[in-house]
Amino acid sequence: MAAGSNSSYQATSKPIKVTSSRKRSIFSLAFILCLCTFISLPCIPNPNSTATSDTLDFSTHHVADADTESVLADNVKTYPSCSVKYSEYTPCEDQKRSLKFKRERLIYRERHCPDKTELLKCRVPAPYGYRNPFRWPKSRDLAWFANVPHKELTVEKAGQNWIRYEGKHFRFPGGGTMFPHGANKYIDDIGRLINLEDGSIRTAIDTGCGVASWGAYLLSRNIITMSFAPRDTHEAQVQFALERGVPAMLGVLSSKRLPYPSRAFDMAHCSRCLIPWHLFDGLYLIEVDRVLRPGGYWILSGPPIRWKKYWKGWERTREDLNDEQTRIETVAKSLCWKKLVESGDIAIWQKPINHLNCKVNRKLNQNPPFCPAQDPDRAWYTNLETCLTHLPEVSNNQETAGGQLAKWPERLNAIPPRISKGTVNGITAEIFRQDSEIWKKRLSYYKTVNNQLGQHGRCEAMSTYPRTYDFIHADSVFSLYENRCEMEDILLEMDRVLRPEGSVIFRDDVDMLVKIKKIADGLNWDSQIVDHEDGPLNREKLLFAVKVYWTAPASAL
Repeated sequence: MAAGSNSSYQATSKPIKVTSSRKRSIFSLAFILCLCTFISLPCIPNPNSTATSDTLDFSTHHVADADTESVLADNVKTYPSCSVKYSEYTPCEDQKRSLKFKRERLIYRERHCPDKTELLKCRVPAPYGYRNPFRWPKSRDLAWFANVPHKELTVEKAGQNWIRYEGKHFRFPGGGTMFPHGANKYIDDIGRLINLEDGSIRTAIDTGCGVASWGAYLLSRNIITMSFAPRDTHEAQVQFALERGVPAMLGVLSSKRLPYPSRAFDMAHCSRCLIPWHLFDGLYLIEVDRVLRPGGYWILSGPPIRWKKYWKGWERTREDLNDEQTRIETVAKSLCWKKLVESGDIAIWQKPINHLNCKVNRKLNQNPPFCPAQDPDRAWYTNLETCLTHLPEVSNNQETAGGQLAKWPERLNAIPPRISKGTVNGITAEIFRQDSEIWKKRLSYYKTVNNQLGQHGRCEAMSTYPRTYDFIHADSVFSLYENRCEMEDILLEMDRVLRPEGSVIFRDDVDMLVKIKKIADGLNWDSQIVDHEDGPLNREKLLFAVKVYWTAPASAL
């Protein structure tokens, strides 16, 4: 097969027409992208699928009203291919736009989204020669060079075992700046200091992640990590992570909160991530405290840890490094964290399980003060503050603020303490149970018609590179954002972040799906509307769509 040719490619997730027969093909799920949670699973292709399909029928029980039918009758608007120079276009982290903003505290590397006049109305192409990524877990170690054609890291990090160039593909040995012998050995070292095996640690966040090998190897230990780093001179690092199938996003600790609610992670990690934790009155450690759960861990390796051994190699003075570590220790104490251990190159702190003792200490030391009335879960475009986020009240020192989470895997189905205690507005334990049952039913139905799943939201572009996801799931997104976002802009963004031959599942009112299908046809997606899992009388329907394989032409090189 010639690179770039689509003649022998087959869609791995073409929608299957639903019939009354019970002999339906059931496929395994692959990736699940669900806002802040990402899970990698194997994908089994449909042996009967092809890259193109016969004309998809809109059966009698999907008949829309007259106005909607007139929409279908209109000529379908087509969306041309963007120039190949946009093959890695990330709208809200565009390098040219970022240069207009302040370099102070890396503000220019934060999200700065285009206005309506700048939005592209074209389809972002895959580079010529693009190939479907290796399947997980093989993708953890290998990626096609044509998919991410950047060799800079293979040269700059050659001695640190990050990444190697081997002809048609890259190999990821699992190394890092502070763990040149591999992420697995490094994680073993951490595991000797805190318990990584009893299910109490399930979610982690990795700041300044490189190519996300730490998160990649934690997956095999039932710990799921959100890795992030800015788009900087090593422009392909997060793109490599995503190509490997590792949860990651473009982001930076600067002037805004991380896009997560409070108490979201069991563990936070920084391995030579170059974040000045000791500066700005400890602002960045205060944000780590906000997203860490009570009793959660913060792990730091690299400067200034073990500076007495490495200070010459780091080309910094002993006095400078000693001062930095002392100031980090001071900030951690002001947050009421306990330093558990410093062993070799690794230091670990633990957040308290409640703030009873911390409140007593605040009577003597007000730095930082507790935050005034605020929403600790508010994240998007919320300024960082030098104040300590309140933990929920407790009655004694042994009680975990907000309630003790179940250990994994029991946590998956257990009602979260926030909900059982009634602290999440509008959500009760019964609503949680009902929602869980609804999604079990929906997933069972999806497997009878398609083998892919994911999620998308917001009007703005996502903080990720093109061709990031195998699946997107959109539940009533277009009804929710009607008259707020342009439908074609949302669909073009989905097209940008979806891999060739990736698929989308839309759930919405039938009239809305008819409009979506019209634009999907203009995007050259292979799509079909099918019944709701409860039958044809429900106005909510499903639209299954597959992005057809295509790349920029060879002439664009």
